[in-house]
Amino acid sequence: MCLAIPSKIVKIENNVATIDVDGVRREASLLLIEDPKVGDYVIVHAGFAINKINEELALESLKLMKEAASLIFDDDKKK
Repeated sequence: MCLAIPSKIVKIENNVATIDVDGVRREASLLLIEDPKVGDYVIVHAGFAINKINEELALESLKLMKEAASLIFDDDKKK
């Protein structure tokens, strides 16, 4: 299973973005995105930004992922 995570572009250099997800920064290729800008949210898969996403939807998706992760980890602690 693959999971594409909404990520915020914080820097762009030579078609490579530095992206941030909750303080964790990585690089992602921007070759598949039209007119990327610092501050845009993108969906990243396998090192490539594959789609822009609006900020509201990105933040809601990240919130739901955190909630799901906390449920899994809380359940593991009970075992």
